[in-house]
Formats: sequence, structure tokens, C-alpha cells
Amino acid sequence: MPKIRLRDRCPQPRPGENAMTRQGNRPDRRLAKPDLLDRDRREALAVALVYVGSAHHKRSPGDYKFTPPVNPRPSKCLCDGDRVVLKAEAREIFRKGILMGMFSADAGAGQPKYVWGVDDQGGVYEAKIGLGGYHGYRLEDVDDQCARVLKEWRQRCPRD
Repeated sequence: MPKIRLRDRCPQPRPGENAMTRQGNRPDRRLAKPDLLDRDRREALAVALVYVGSAHHKRSPGDYKFTPPVNPRPSKCLCDGDRVVLKAEAREIFRKGILMGMFSADAGAGQPKYVWGVDDQGGVYEAKIGLGGYHGYRLEDVDDQCARVLKEWRQRCPRD
């Protein structure tokens, strides 16, 4: 029986591609159709879901008073990589994402795995369910999901 090497089992980045780019077609990262939940159900969802944040996605976790403060994981995207994003702003991006229906298609089952939002500067954020609530991080421009979310955000959330 031939020996299988780890690199044969794991997808390798294409030339010129960042090794941290997410791979493949992930059904759990698909945006829900705009009419999956009506306005009342989205408002109820915005009240029920909790954004808690994560020290692993902060450049300086101690500044956010996470207990205990930990060092960010080098493999994780930083939500404050470009600028400081305070918890109040992160919660508002999260809330607005829910109200605009910017969550994963599995929301019909009750709790979506992902919620997406865009800040006032056009930065795209992804929040993922974890222990005790959701934590978020900024999506990198090289992540295909970033472009998909931004395009859909502009359609669902026209500027005033």
C-alpha cells in the first residue's frame, strides 16, 4: 500500500495565492436568501444572538479587557488588524448584518453559523458561532467570501 503524505491530502495554495485563503465551496458559508426570514424574525434574531468577541482575533487582547488576556493566534484573522474596532462597534456591525439578512443559509434552523457585516469604511467582517456567543474577524480581500459579502451588502443595504 503506498504511503500517503500529508501534502497529498491537504489542498495546496496555487502559485501566487496566500496560504491562508479559505479553500473550496463551503455550504455553511453560503448567504441566506434575502427573504429567508421576514423583518420581525430578523429583529427577534438580532435580540437573541449575542456577540462576545474573542481575544484570539485581537492585535492587543488586553486592551479589550479579555479575561484572561491571551496572545492572538498567528493563524487567525485580526478584527483590529487595520484599525481598532471596539466591542460596541463590532456588536453594531453584527446587529446590522442580522437585520439585513446577512447570515448563513442555515438560519432557518434557528441559529446561523455565520453572520456577515460591513463597517462604514467598507471592511467586511464575519462572525462565527462559538462558546457563549459569536466572535468576529475581518475578512481578507483575498478571501472570495469577502467579495461575495460586499456585493450582496451593497444590494441589500443601499446607501441613504
